[in-house]
Amino acid sequence: MTTPSPYAPGIAVPAERRVFGARDLFSLWFSLGIGLMVLQLGALLAPGLGMSGALLAILLGTLVGVLLLGAVAVIGSDTGLASMAALKLSLGSRGAALPALFNLLQLVGWGAFEIIVMRDAASLLAGKAFGAESGWTSPLLWTLCFGALATLLAVTGPLAFVRRVLRKWGIWLLLAACVWLTWNLLAKADLAALWARRGDGSLPFALGFDIAIAMPLSWLPLIADYSRFGKRAGGVFAGTAIGFFLGNVWLMSLGVAYTLAFAASGEINALLLALSGAGLGIPLLLILLDESEKAFADIHSAAVSVGILLPLRVEQLALAIGLLCTAIAALAPLAEYQNFLLLIGSVFAPLFGVVLVDHFILRRRRAELAPGLALRWDTLLAWGCGVVLYHLLSRFAPEIGASLPALLLAGGLQFALGRAFGTVAISRVAG
Repeated sequence: MTTPSPYAPGIAVPAERRVFGARDLFSLWFSLGIGLMVLQLGALLAPGLGMSGALLAILLGTLVGVLLLGAVAVIGSDTGLASMAALKLSLGSRGAALPALFNLLQLVGWGAFEIIVMRDAASLLAGKAFGAESGWTSPLLWTLCFGALATLLAVTGPLAFVRRVLRKWGIWLLLAACVWLTWNLLAKADLAALWARRGDGSLPFALGFDIAIAMPLSWLPLIADYSRFGKRAGGVFAGTAIGFFLGNVWLMSLGVAYTLAFAASGEINALLLALSGAGLGIPLLLILLDESEKAFADIHSAAVSVGILLPLRVEQLALAIGLLCTAIAALAPLAEYQNFLLLIGSVFAPLFGVVLVDHFILRRRRAELAPGLALRWDTLLAWGCGVVLYHLLSRFAPEIGASLPALLLAGGLQFALGRAFGTVAISRVAG
């Protein structure tokens, strides 16, 4: 008889496998809050908001985002279920198939995009170190290297990766890299002058806030895949929220400061070259390697999402999806696909407004699902209204942001509909 995968999405993690404490989850989410794309987002905020405005947007946006992220993480520890399996409690056994499909599409795309980000950065740094004509600048070489690394991590799974790599030594290398980059900034830049520099007004503060909150919100569809291995809800919330807050704020703020101090053009190549000047490029190299953890999370969680739809082992699915992401990164132009990824991602902010209200308020953290409950129309309606508001705001009022208003509207509608019309459905869930 085949032993079930410890990562099977539809099976609640038993108590003996819930081994992650607050320190484990802090290590994981501090690491996932750090990366090249985080630095790039900080660089994006710098010209329009200036140093003080960008840092305020980063602090407020990340704070609100990690509170939501930590709350969704608790759903994983409460239920023991992966993210997409836990959605069956709020959407019904069939209703969860749609977000699982959306999640699969976006994660395959983002996994490929992460490999491309790592490939381009490694090629740039290799050209600086060995010369532009050397074989070390080959995009295909770096695509295959980083694709293989991310796939290996995804097949191994988070239990082994977090406890054997991140907690023991990975977290310390990342901390050292962040400290080194910070020290280099303090030694070479005039921080008083940077603080006094105002933004050019090209980016409204509300939009900067929306960009900052988007980072933690982007992990909402994945987080229960990891928090379901948590021992206690309090440790899960604290480790997740504090870890991601510190990592994300630190790196995004460095992206702002390095851009204003050394890469005024705002181009990513200029930013990377400025960062590579610190410590012979070693801190940037460590952050580049850390980016593979994001691709690992994308590939692993994509496999878990497929596991909701197909009865295959997550490890086998992770291998297939890792190969697919690597092939896409090597062969497919993703310039237009990025917009498609953002379009798909827009469904998840309002979805988790619905899920949070349903889990914590309406079901009071109960995790039973009646077998006959295929769809919950109250939650689907609230979710749909949130998605509509998101796209209306994105198109007609982008200056006020869309993610948080859509999440709040969907959550508010779910509360009203659940109280008014959802009594039968909720009582059936509670059993």
